[in-house]
Amino acid sequence: MPELPAATPRARVRVPLRFHDGYGVDADVVTFHGLTDGQEHVALVLGTPSANPLVRLHSECLTGDVFGSARCDCGPQLREAVEEIATRGGVLLYLRQEGRGIGLYNKLDAYALQDEGLDTYAANTALGLPEDARDYTSAAQMLTALGISSLDLLSNNPDKAEQLRSLGVDVQRRVPTGVFKTAHNVRYLRAKVLQTQHTLPLPELSAG
Repeated sequence: MPELPAATPRARVRVPLRFHDGYGVDADVVTFHGLTDGQEHVALVLGTPSANPLVRLHSECLTGDVFGSARCDCGPQLREAVEEIATRGGVLLYLRQEGRGIGLYNKLDAYALQDEGLDTYAANTALGLPEDARDYTSAAQMLTALGISSLDLLSNNPDKAEQLRSLGVDVQRRVPTGVFKTAHNVRYLRAKVLQTQHTLPLPELSAG
């Protein structure tokens, strides 16, 4: 297993988080020096983390997180994760990996192809891009810098757990998120189940 380059905390700032439904909690937002990809990822420390905290790796989604887009489930997952982690104690890593790592403009180009009938992964491929370009090396660096070596991972995505384990992080178990289905995202969720084995327990998502 390759040794991770060391990252170090840069700053830690208390930020009061307030959501549209009235939920609020204070978070310690931590920034870092030395992340391998050079991106401005941040860690939100919520509650009182234990020796085996609850952790979510949340990839940035401008359309879902900020504008409330119903084409994905990112915004509701973010809202759920903050409360779940704050209740138990843990960390949310907010990773600047828009569109599964392809960027905002490419993601919107992929949306246009999805409107023509391609699923979310096939649309990326049609643009000459990886189905999922995300790499979690920086996430592992951030966890190590925060002193976290063992965790429960809040995620439906088995690749996140596998990548973290390959980077030396002890993922004790994977805790599923809720299922946030809308009339606009059923095809998107179904593709995640069929193409990348996301654990989303809805019959209409897993039927062949």
